[in-house]
Amino acid sequence: MKKFLLVCSLSITILGTALHGQDIASAIGLQQYQSNSFNGYTLFAPFFSKTVYLIDNCGSSVHQWTGNYFPAASVDLLANGHLMRTSNTAINANPNFVFAGGGELVQELDWDSNVVWEFRYSDSLHRMHHDFKVLPNGHVIFPAWELKTREEAIAAGRDTTKLPDGVLWSETIVEVDPEMDSIVWQWHLWDHLIQDFDSTKMNYGVIAEHPELLDINLSGGQTATGGANWLHVNTIDYNPMMNQILFSSPFINELFVIDHSTSTAQASGHAGGNSLHGGDFLYRWGNPQNYDHGTAADQKMFGSHSVKWIPQGLNDAGKILFFNNGPHLDGVYSSVDIINPPIDNYSLGQYVYIPGIAYGPAAAEWSYRAEPPTSLFSPILSNGQRLPNGNTLIVSGINGRILEIDPEGQTVWEYINPIIHTGAMAQSDTIPVVSGLNANLIFRATRYATDFAGFAGQDLTPQGPLEIQDIFTTDCSITRRQEILKEWSALYPNPASNAIHIELPKAERNAVRIYDALGREVMHYRMENQSLDLDVSRLENGWYIIQIPGYIPQSVLISR
Repeated sequence: MKKFLLVCSLSITILGTALHGQDIASAIGLQQYQSNSFNGYTLFAPFFSKTVYLIDNCGSSVHQWTGNYFPAASVDLLANGHLMRTSNTAINANPNFVFAGGGELVQELDWDSNVVWEFRYSDSLHRMHHDFKVLPNGHVIFPAWELKTREEAIAAGRDTTKLPDGVLWSETIVEVDPEMDSIVWQWHLWDHLIQDFDSTKMNYGVIAEHPELLDINLSGGQTATGGANWLHVNTIDYNPMMNQILFSSPFINELFVIDHSTSTAQASGHAGGNSLHGGDFLYRWGNPQNYDHGTAADQKMFGSHSVKWIPQGLNDAGKILFFNNGPHLDGVYSSVDIINPPIDNYSLGQYVYIPGIAYGPAAAEWSYRAEPPTSLFSPILSNGQRLPNGNTLIVSGINGRILEIDPEGQTVWEYINPIIHTGAMAQSDTIPVVSGLNANLIFRATRYATDFAGFAGQDLTPQGPLEIQDIFTTDCSITRRQEILKEWSALYPNPASNAIHIELPKAERNAVRIYDALGREVMHYRMENQSLDLDVSRLENGWYIIQIPGYIPQSVLISR
């Protein structure tokens, strides 16, 4: 395997020195690289390109996938080295659903860009869009628009003055089994509506008394006039610990959690599944005025993108991180925020709700704002990602900017996408504007560790920067400490009941912390020698993470 770690060949020998890659400033490519950046490879799909790029921390291309389609809009790497992507031939490829983010296919490409699987979901009544998530069993879930006629909308209680397009695009979540090449589960928003406009309809009710349902007469954001695309779901995620699905709407500024343990029949109703609530919302957050639990002053989400649970093993695991696009109530800027949803009953997957009081928390637990705040603003696209070393990767999609910040909020790595609709730009070029938008847009980017399973056996030799170099540049090279996490000697039993025994390779004093599935610290021990017996008798049944600095985090199941 030719895997080139990001270590110097022509070294900058002072650890911690920032690399500003060019003697003459360039508006594209690598802008900054400091020694405490997380060592890995960054994947992104330029909005107007059919090629997906993987770069190292020096901004050098290490691999590319080229297909026949444009992104629509997400891409991700699988543990087998294959690329998953949503794809379209054009935004207007389906004349019934013409809007940015619209797709036609979910595709799996091998390392050499060969299509090994694809699933089409685009017809006169449906169109997949924006995002997907591969589940632990290999199934794929994605959001899709679902066409509802004027008659169907009125029958569901839609205010006739909010039908200027004559139709509504409702939302559905589709689960596909690639082995069967067919849909195996589906959830329809249309089954979970309420309204207080037309008392003759079956779903008429008091909206404030039913936060588990969505008011069909909501409109906001780009749908202030009640256009067909009234929700525009742009994110989907899955929590394997709770078997729940998370999705978000930037147009009504809210995120939602539903139960995935249901059957399709149960998902259409209000009972069943682990939560006992069928397909109703288990949790919602961001804009409580949507269910008459607040006013505009209580809104916390603003056009948000990439609303995702932080995975296990990372700082703040189990909490929800998102790019809060803005403008915010107090200014024109974007932020990256983290909230910690309050759990009422973990085993049932139910959240704390007090009738008449909006779902908590009252505010974000953590938030990053640039200095000055206006220096980070992307009203569309974008994402954030918590990294294993505690840093956070951030994408300002509207200007193709990817940056990494450390826990103190300092920028330690920055890169500007140089790929536009005509191909690679030269360093001296000015980024062009197409239809009022920068031509180097990207939807999101993802950083993968150098030891990611999908890279095993692959050639990751740096091929040089993506941009055309017409300015003299300094070689990207930096001395850095490689982060190597050590193996434990023993951890047993697992599953455990009341006690867990752990051993390390050598005696040492170290902190031992136990976190629950939502990333909350529930126990804290001090290790004084080589082994330690942990009393976990007071922990409830469920999954936990044990972390010791310098060692690979371990997951354990408490079961009695």
